[in-house]
Amino acid sequence: MCCVDTGKESVKEMAPLKALEAEYPILDPNFQAFCASHGIFSVEDFLIHDLYELAAFAEQQPTSEKLNQGITQVLSIIDTQHQPWLNGMELLDDALHNKHVLSTGCEGIDLLLGGGLREGQLTELVGPSSCGKTQVCLLAASNVATKHMGNVVYLDTGNSFSPQRIAQFVGHITGRAFDEAGKRIFQRIMNGIVCHSVFDIFTMFNVLHRLVINFPSQLQKGGQVRMLIVDSISSLITPILGNSGSQGRALMISAGYMLKKLAHEHNVAVLVTNHTVGGERGIPKPALGQTWKSIPHVRLLLSGDHGNNVRSISVLRHPSMDFFTAGTDTSAISMEWALAELINHPNVLKKEGEEINRVVGNK
Repeated sequence: MCCVDTGKESVKEMAPLKALEAEYPILDPNFQAFCASHGIFSVEDFLIHDLYELAAFAEQQPTSEKLNQGITQVLSIIDTQHQPWLNGMELLDDALHNKHVLSTGCEGIDLLLGGGLREGQLTELVGPSSCGKTQVCLLAASNVATKHMGNVVYLDTGNSFSPQRIAQFVGHITGRAFDEAGKRIFQRIMNGIVCHSVFDIFTMFNVLHRLVINFPSQLQKGGQVRMLIVDSISSLITPILGNSGSQGRALMISAGYMLKKLAHEHNVAVLVTNHTVGGERGIPKPALGQTWKSIPHVRLLLSGDHGNNVRSISVLRHPSMDFFTAGTDTSAISMEWALAELINHPNVLKKEGEEINRVVGNK
């Protein structure tokens, strides 16, 4: 896997500017403060910033010469980080051998996704409050740790992670008696799910940086992280979009880019949750706006009728879907596609409703 060979370069590219100061003294606190005032906190942030504008602002500063030297140094770092071009066969080989599909533990959801969550992709689960998004995340984490023998990193932004619920799911999945052997298996699985409490986007950046740094050692120990869950991404991004303007949007794009880069380079399935807001004619739509809309590879909408305790899930976006009417409302097309798949698999149609209700319950 390429991340082992280029781990040092990948870490350097994703590192905060402060972490590079020891190796590149020109990136001193003065340069870091100047960059931070323009929403630039890492080397990656330069990729989404207007460098001509940044250089113009630098010229207006008393230390313009040193600031321009710092900008040149960062550009040099970026220039050395370019990944080699891959041809079609290399990309296909990577998809077939490194980007596996991980079951969520819910047959109905797996059917809609062609088997489950794919490594190398960012999947977004959208839905209103208390519709069951967290329950789906907990089930997916339990299933990956149990059936796929993979480690799971769970970023909890709202104190919603429940180890008791994880234990229930693991017990149901394994179906083992709680004897000595069962206890050892249960302990191994539970130890493979690591939860971090994250309450702002900068803490998330730090956690992701540390995760990337530790990837090579994890591979050597045989404890590969196969899934990363952020529940929820919107609670981290919404506060920075208030009155911060372009800086907030830049941080949002940087977060999305970092998650997708981590997913692709380290063959991790990334699952994030997002809430809904009021749209046209009162129809709920995913939060975070049009800029974020293009970031997830897959978008799922989870909804339910609390009156009769029925939950439903639909596909809003998926790489395998043929959207010939690009730019128009895709919701209806997505629903037709999902229903067509279920109609073609009548034995799963009933199971989907039952399983979603079993997983989500009244949450």
